[in-house]
Amino acid sequence: MSENAITRRSFLAGSAGAVALTAAAGYMGFDAWEQAHADDASGGGETKTVHTLCNACSSKCGYTAYVVNGRLTKLIGDADHPYSKGKLCARGYGYSQIAYSEDRLTDPLKKNEQGKFEAISWDQAYSEIAEKVRAIIDADGPQALAMVQDPRPSGKYYTKRFMNALGSANVYTHGAACNLSKESGMTQAIGTGSYSSDVANSKMTMFIGRSYADAIRPSSVVALQKAHEKGAHIVLVDPRCNNSRVFADEWVPINPGTDLALVLAMSNVLVTRGCYDKEFVAANTVGFDEWAKELAEYPPEWAEGVTGIPADTIARLAMEFAEAAPAASIEPSWRGAFGCSYENSGETARAICLFNTLLGCWNEKGGALFTPSVSAGKLADERFADPKKPEGKQVGAAEYPLALSSMGTNLAAAQAAEDGTVKGMFFYNSNMAAGYSNTAKLAELLGKLDLMVVVDVQMSETAMLADYVLPDTSYLERLELPEFIGGKVPAVALRDQVIDVVHPNTKPVDRIFSELAEACGVGEYFRFGVDELADAQLQTVGLSLDALKQTGTAHFPEKEFAYGTAPKFKTPTEKMQFTSEACEKAGLSAAPVWVEPAVMPMGDELRLIGGKQAIHSHTQTANIEDLMQITKDYDLTRVWINADVAKRLGIEDGDEVEVSNPQHTGRVRAKVTQRMNPTALYMPSHYGCSSPDQHTAYEVGLRQMDFVPFHLEPAYGGACTQEAVVTVKKVGA
Repeated sequence: MSENAITRRSFLAGSAGAVALTAAAGYMGFDAWEQAHADDASGGGETKTVHTLCNACSSKCGYTAYVVNGRLTKLIGDADHPYSKGKLCARGYGYSQIAYSEDRLTDPLKKNEQGKFEAISWDQAYSEIAEKVRAIIDADGPQALAMVQDPRPSGKYYTKRFMNALGSANVYTHGAACNLSKESGMTQAIGTGSYSSDVANSKMTMFIGRSYADAIRPSSVVALQKAHEKGAHIVLVDPRCNNSRVFADEWVPINPGTDLALVLAMSNVLVTRGCYDKEFVAANTVGFDEWAKELAEYPPEWAEGVTGIPADTIARLAMEFAEAAPAASIEPSWRGAFGCSYENSGETARAICLFNTLLGCWNEKGGALFTPSVSAGKLADERFADPKKPEGKQVGAAEYPLALSSMGTNLAAAQAAEDGTVKGMFFYNSNMAAGYSNTAKLAELLGKLDLMVVVDVQMSETAMLADYVLPDTSYLERLELPEFIGGKVPAVALRDQVIDVVHPNTKPVDRIFSELAEACGVGEYFRFGVDELADAQLQTVGLSLDALKQTGTAHFPEKEFAYGTAPKFKTPTEKMQFTSEACEKAGLSAAPVWVEPAVMPMGDELRLIGGKQAIHSHTQTANIEDLMQITKDYDLTRVWINADVAKRLGIEDGDEVEVSNPQHTGRVRAKVTQRMNPTALYMPSHYGCSSPDQHTAYEVGLRQMDFVPFHLEPAYGGACTQEAVVTVKKVGA
């Protein structure tokens, strides 16, 4: 038995008795768990193993599923997968319950005139949706249609192909509420949306608003542990002392929304003291002198008043970076502090790339790496030819010119429903209504649509607003397209079908959009099966579907990364850009300068910040029984408040408090701790479900987005999910 398969509870629908037996006996290890399930798994039927990919978050870690008598019995992380490396996190184990959830959507649904959902046939759903699609196109053109999807292997292909076949360019990811600002800002500096910090080999790594121990990608946690064991200086810059603290040397409790000021001030120190890689800057960059002049405005003494971090600490951190360079970097983060959070998030991302450039750390061991990737080549079979490129541009592209078109600004698409520019929206695996911005405003905007279609596995808050809800299979019940993964050794992995379809009237995403396309009159672009397309893609890189099913993951060692290789910046200048013409045209400074957050706390107000917990992925996993039980066991819905602030407000640990602002008021228990910046209140981003059909998650805790005003970051289009302030008081005080 593998130690990586340790789990506390069964993830089978009918195993409650065995779990109770295990708990009553005091068993804690996997061996005891497996023994408690021995009778369940020993029926003499077929036992098989299948390689697949988790769907609990966007990492999509690889694992081997063990299936006995047609039912999933255990999960073991695949050692060859670059993200799992033989392990899975709690979310990975827990989310496998979704296949057997009692809250699964099982039939197509239509909202009737009374506002209630009723089951209909697939044929009726397709026919009525297609009729409404054609009516919208006839009246306003295909650009009045939009798609929002949370990228998964097949979903990102079929949703885009469907919309492009209809003639619409309005295809959006969840990025505006995740990492759009980060990736768009970095693209302006280094020509790509991200990089990887070589944490395991670093001498110093700074994490800004990111916690590997809360994220979780097992390989990232392993890398952080290795760095810690080797004596690397690990610095956490975060208003909350997050769970990565066990590997860190230093916590810097920065004021929320001021990370840009910290980075500018550290850059000031390196430039004014001449402690930067002058040779690298001279050979590989443009615009340095212009940025250096701007930096004179941002000494550590200035930043202390903005960030709450002592000037001496800022200067020390900068010099420690200089001493550790080039085996040092600021880690690129994800959603965290500047993925989509503030008015200055895109500029923060840009400034971080500029700071790393001062270290000369690009592609150096322990530094910041541009690792290679592999993708499917051009497919010769005409069945797979792309639809004609849509004539129009994405809605929001003009207003938010720095937003990457590969993500788009989904909130701009929703906003366009207000004046009828967008009249029909499709959602796949996306819970925009609960997790992207202010929930009341989004409900108002989406309520103006002529057509709203949601494809999902459970009744999300977004599905509750829809005209039609189409039931997806769970990720365990379908084969999907190959997932290509960049890294030091790039790879490709496969999500194979693990179990038979549980509910016979559900369909996988590839069939739903292929059949919907047929009903809409563009079925000629979908004359193939997902297995045929997957095999064709793999053939272009020298593999086959059958071969990848056997291994789960395949690597491309001939593409292996080599330290010290000269960076290739895919910018307009083909160099790293300290200044950006595109940013200047968008109304920003050519070089990053200080941009204040949109709102600041006044009086007793606290800035509301959110973030993940290790067992949940925002709203997606909250309805999983075992994961929610952990939430309840450890009282994880609590808001975190600084102990000194709590004392001033008369709040003690465990008190019920009222959190309020003009957008919303709600009650929850408080966690009083010194692990919080005194200007902030932390609220986990997973709770407050308002869909009564999600029986496990319904009305548990507060929902962060209820308190967040609807606001988009200028030029970038991010959701500004932490531009909110609240007041807190003890209930009954």
